[in-house]
This record gives sequence, structure tokens and C-alpha cells, in this order.
Amino acid sequence: MSERDYYEVLGVDKSAGSAELKKAYRRLAMKYHPDRNQNNPDAEANFKEVKEAFEILSDPQKRAAYDQYGHAGVRGQGGFGGGQGGADFSDIFGDVFGDIFGGGGRRGGQRVHRGDDLQYNLEISLEEAVAGKEVKLEIPTLVHCDTCDGTGAKPGTKPTTCSTCNGMGQVRMQQGFFSVQQTCPNCRGTGQVISDPCDDCHGRGRIRQEKTLSVKVPAGVDTGDRIRLSGEGEAGERGGPAGDLYVAIRVKPHKIFERDGSDLHCAMPIDVVTAALGGELEVPTLAGKVSLKIPPGTQSEKMFRLRGKGVKSVHGGPVGDLLCRVKVETPVNLTAEQKGLLEQFAATLSGNKGEKHSPQKHSWLDGVKSFFDEMRGGSSS
Repeated sequence: MSERDYYEVLGVDKSAGSAELKKAYRRLAMKYHPDRNQNNPDAEANFKEVKEAFEILSDPQKRAAYDQYGHAGVRGQGGFGGGQGGADFSDIFGDVFGDIFGGGGRRGGQRVHRGDDLQYNLEISLEEAVAGKEVKLEIPTLVHCDTCDGTGAKPGTKPTTCSTCNGMGQVRMQQGFFSVQQTCPNCRGTGQVISDPCDDCHGRGRIRQEKTLSVKVPAGVDTGDRIRLSGEGEAGERGGPAGDLYVAIRVKPHKIFERDGSDLHCAMPIDVVTAALGGELEVPTLAGKVSLKIPPGTQSEKMFRLRGKGVKSVHGGPVGDLLCRVKVETPVNLTAEQKGLLEQFAATLSGNKGEKHSPQKHSWLDGVKSFFDEMRGGSSS
């Protein structure tokens, strides 16, 4: 092995901490892995050099000796042989590459796994979303088996240590000079074998049940918001921690209002008489009715804003507004008398004075006339 400085080999400073060492080692080990460099004869030597540097610098005692005496202080302690009191390569490998080969925590001598997260889709009304409410949910899930206390073994018995992996949950596979760890095929990574399984959970340590949860929906939620309930997901295997429950909110369509963030929108039909002469209307809000003045000559699609009559979002910010869009409604199913009255009224609007009664109509007709005049002029040229 070369006598290159170990810090130089890993490309780190002498002040590098444990996390930085692991990150550098991971990157270089992947780079020089022989299986990824089959046409590079130097890859194996580079990989061994990186491994030796990491093994020395990751051990506090070896690192102190190296910092003081250099290679002479740790001679014979690096490499695949390892040294007394040093970190075993399998421990280093499992720590750095555990996410590649799978892993999990250990509890009571056996490997445990966190339970899965769950999602519950909750549909509520707009009023409930704005005001907030408390709901009870029935959640089908996997829960801890009380009969065996989550061990999976029949009461009075205990799981035994796996003879294949000696309780480690992993077995080492040797490929030339390079060894990897894989999940034990006998115990499936738990480190223990259940010879007499629990009758209720059949050795799984979990049973399927429906549990009832009371969930507080905060005021101001909207479609797409999620409420996280920590530890209310599926129970973990072998006594592992439970997952989380996510309550996904969907607000049902409302008969009157549409929500846009903190604002509410509604369409407000009014008759032609009120639109022409003006008047006062009662407008519904989520907090009750309010009075709205309609000025004379109100046109269809005019927007009225009622400030502070919208929603206060759960994400913060001021209360939104209620925006009412006017829809002037044309009378239908007229009687002969009503038709006659309208014809008389229409006669009073005709002539030169009609422009002041229907300004939008006359400006539009002027635009149409100019459009056709330009077309005729263009064709004659």
C-alpha cells in the first residue's frame, strides 16, 4: 500500500469530522469499486487505499496515533486485516452503504422496521373548512398484537436466535477480495426465528383492526391541505415505531360560493328593474346576511367587493373578501300586457337620445360600422 497521506487520499482537511469522512469515503468507494471499473487495473489498488485511509481516520485512537506519528504510528492496523480495537470493515460498510443493501434499527436483539404511513381522504363542507371542526375517523390499520406483545411468538415462548446469521440479520457474501452484506434469507433480516408463532397474529407481531381517532380540523383549511398525526399509522414490525397518518382534506363544492385562497366568489342574479333603477339586496355570507346597495344603471358582470367577508386561511394572513358578480336576468314567459309595456318603453329609448341610455351598445355598433367601412375601402383599392 502506498504511503500517501490519508487525508489526501480521502480529499478532506485534517479537521474533518465523522460525517465528512463518511461522505468522502462513500463517494470514492463508489468511484473505485472494482465491479464498476473492470477495465481499470488500478481500481482495486485505489479502492484498498481509500478503505485503509477511512478505517484509520474513522477510529479516534488510530487517528490520534496517525496525526502524531504518521504511518509509523498505525503500521499494520489498516487494510482488510483490521487491527485490535479498530472498527471492523463490515461495520463501516454497513454504516456507509446501509441504504443500498437495506437496513433498519435493532431492538431487543432483533431487527425492527418502522410501520407504513397511512392516508385518509376526508371530505368536508365549505362551512366546516372555514370554521374548523372535530371529526371521528375509523381507520383500518395494522396494530400491535397484545397477545404476544408484538414478538410474534406464542405466549410462554420466545423467538430464538437465527443460526444462519447468528442474530445479525445479515449474511456476508464474498466476491474475490470484496465482501458485501445481504439480508439473511432464513430470518428475513430480523435476527430471530419464531418456531412457535402466536395464534392471533401468526408470527407477524401485528393484527389488522379498525381504530377510532378524533381529529381536530383547524379553521381555514382548503383542498390539498394535509393534517399529520404522528405515530397513528401502521404499527412497526417486531415492536418498531409506528408510521404516521396523513388526513388529506377535500372541500366539497358549494351551492353558492367558490373559494379562491382567502377570497370567496358568488354570482348574484338581479332583475332588469333593479339594475336600471337601483335598489338594495340581501346578500348571503358565511357569517349571515348583509345588505348591499345596487346603484342605478348597474351593468351585468359588475363586481361588488365585501371586505372581510371571505376566509381566514389556516396558513395565516388577513381575512379575505367576498366578491359578488352581478348577473342581470332577462325576463321570460312574458304576458301580452307585459310585452306591450316593454314595446312602449323601447319606443321611448329610440332616436338620437338612445345613445345615452345604452352607451355600450352604441359604441359597439360604431365599431362594427368602422370595421365594415375599412373592409369596403380595402376591397375597392
